[in-house]
Amino acid sequence: MITLPVFEKEEYFLARDLLAAKVATMLGRKMEEGDWDFVYCNAKKIPITPWSNLKVDVNHEGLGVEHKMLRITRTGSILQECGTTKMHPAGTRSIRLDPNGDAQDVMVDVLQQYEELIKVRTQAVLDNTKKETADMRFGWLLWKEHLDEFLYFEEPMVAPDPSRHFAIWNETPARGARKSSKSLWIFDQETKEKVYSVTTNAGVKIQPYFKVPAPNDENLYHFKVQGVKTPEGLIEIWLTRSTAKYLELLLGGLDAEALSKAILSYNHSGKQGEKKDFESPDDIAIPIRITEQAYKKLCSIYENVSDEYLFQQFAVDLGSKK
Repeated sequence: MITLPVFEKEEYFLARDLLAAKVATMLGRKMEEGDWDFVYCNAKKIPITPWSNLKVDVNHEGLGVEHKMLRITRTGSILQECGTTKMHPAGTRSIRLDPNGDAQDVMVDVLQQYEELIKVRTQAVLDNTKKETADMRFGWLLWKEHLDEFLYFEEPMVAPDPSRHFAIWNETPARGARKSSKSLWIFDQETKEKVYSVTTNAGVKIQPYFKVPAPNDENLYHFKVQGVKTPEGLIEIWLTRSTAKYLELLLGGLDAEALSKAILSYNHSGKQGEKKDFESPDDIAIPIRITEQAYKKLCSIYENVSDEYLFQQFAVDLGSKK
């Protein structure tokens, strides 16, 4: 597989901090494409492209990127996904399909439609630049369920050649309340690996299979943004300004020693505050640091929704005792 460079060194660190700040505002809700677009575009200092289901997610000066996201529920480091093959449940829905046709003929028709869709998106990028060629890419973001780790990489957006593929129909019989289904499986002629599954039920859609690069691929970007251990042995936490300001009012400061001491010495009342929706583009988060012992105490008391949630609960409970 071919991966492409995305972030310069400074851009990578900026993306990491922006992602950590963004996660702090989310309070455990699922990652959306708009969240990653915000991080990506601000890290690379390019305008955010207005959302459209028919256009690429990034369209700037000849660069066209279609972002695809996949949640990872397996426990352990997200780096365990490196080297594996994944299937995205909805690559595109802009496809027509004859469910009764010959598998090979239908495949050729589907891939030609897919090629035409890529051409349309490429032209949209060219229309937005003076450059003669467009740099078209797929960007894959894998995110852990608790929003603590992410993997991102990009590969060229290239239309598949029908002559290099073959297809078969796969039919799944009805079982219980589940209806029967029929899918077109498309394989690579050379490797014999499945590269697309085209569904016919509940709307036609192409489901692409993709490989996650090896962990030593220089174009694979790994982000860890919650509970990060620093070289000094402290834990870095990103908090929204509202939570940080409230804690500062309660404690008189946010230095690591004082904050850790307050956490280790306080007794939990047993009450759980309501989750507050702080999500706002203007609600920028800030990093603070505490000892690992203090961090483990908070994790043992409260539900592991996010670092921001841990500190919201701590701040509310601490404030109720003042």
